[in-house]
Amino acid sequence: MAKSFKNLWDQFLFRDKGIVPTKRLLLLILALSFVLILLTWTGLSWPLIIAVNGAILLLSLVDLTFSPKRKELQIRRVMDEEMERGIENKGSVVVRNTSGKGMAMKVIDHFPQSFSQPFPLKKEIQGYEQVRITYPFHSEERGEYTLPHLHIRYRSRFGLWEKQMRVDQTESVRIIPDLTESRNFLEDAQRFLLYEGTRLKRRQVGTGEFSKIRSYVVGDDIRKINWRQTAKVQNLMTNEYEPEHGKFVTLLIDCGRMMGVELEESNRLEKSLEAAMTVATAALKRGDYVAVLAFSKHVHVYVPPAKGMAHMQTILKEIYNLKVEGYESDYTAVFQHLQKVQSRRSLLLLFSDVSTFLYEEAALHYLQRLRRSHLFLMIGIEDNVIDSETKREPEDVQTTLVKTMAQKHVLDKKQELKKWERQGLQMIEAPEEELATAAVSHYITIMNRGLL
Repeated sequence: MAKSFKNLWDQFLFRDKGIVPTKRLLLLILALSFVLILLTWTGLSWPLIIAVNGAILLLSLVDLTFSPKRKELQIRRVMDEEMERGIENKGSVVVRNTSGKGMAMKVIDHFPQSFSQPFPLKKEIQGYEQVRITYPFHSEERGEYTLPHLHIRYRSRFGLWEKQMRVDQTESVRIIPDLTESRNFLEDAQRFLLYEGTRLKRRQVGTGEFSKIRSYVVGDDIRKINWRQTAKVQNLMTNEYEPEHGKFVTLLIDCGRMMGVELEESNRLEKSLEAAMTVATAALKRGDYVAVLAFSKHVHVYVPPAKGMAHMQTILKEIYNLKVEGYESDYTAVFQHLQKVQSRRSLLLLFSDVSTFLYEEAALHYLQRLRRSHLFLMIGIEDNVIDSETKREPEDVQTTLVKTMAQKHVLDKKQELKKWERQGLQMIEAPEEELATAAVSHYITIMNRGLL
């Protein structure tokens, strides 16, 4: 009995199939009932009032014959399988009416909570017509999501009753990191060569490692002429360079608890992923090999080094579903793992929280060993809260205490940074909106100076 009642209630709520009276029909019956009640003062009986309302309700059912049958509607969702976080995307619903009856319809898609909700979509469709209803939406969280079905409601031209149907169309959608900075680099790389007012120039002479000095022949680049050797032998000599082979770049992405700290636009992990993908774009375009290792308490993702822009898709497929973990990161474990999988000399770019990492004495021991065969650079996001507290005016005792503690934190941090720098381990911090620019700028500086 209870199950039958539940099924009936579901039909009334139209979670699957069914019909429901519209506001127009309810208002019509309400207005008619009000008039009939007033007529009771003239001697009109209540049974007659109820009978008239019932007759009107039955006549309204004729309206259902003026709307298409469910099997006469063909409906499907059209959407990209891969989209970027926070970027407006376009989705659409294609509706084909194979009947000769027009209708007004509403569409609601079963979107996850992290998606914007542009529903219901409303559209009037004529008989034998096919329309595409396009709508904008975006997602604020990365990951893989399943869209199970669409809910449709439609009514005839009289609009007294609405029919509902559910269209089962299960689709998986991947939300990847925002690649705006990566596109900006491909469109205008020079902007990333400018950081804090310093112009960084690419190497102008030579296209690889020096090989030998030989006699100049017609057609050689005059910029490669070795004037010192020319003066010695009294014959025009030129430098010859070996073709430059791709360098190795390993991007280390921290997914530990501190990377979940909220920023103005997202959190530390999101901004670090966007910056890491921008560096990957720059390195792959340059011809370098790029590897990615994401970790927290243990290694979550490892993408072996490869070159070519096609490798970017491999990286995105592996890292798009990374989440902030609820525990501290184990830097020692990740450095041990790195020693096993990365034997070639490479640039290690660690995206993490600098303040947390500074006090990892065990990590310092392993980094000293790694530094013999790798070049290390850590990149973090500036703490705006601490920075703002150090600049506040001491208006009262509490403000003064907070400012003093913030200043002490900054001084302690500078001392720890100097200790790491004395070991040849470089660390930098940048504002969240400049993190990608800073990371790419330092990467290009290292490559241009031949430090790797």
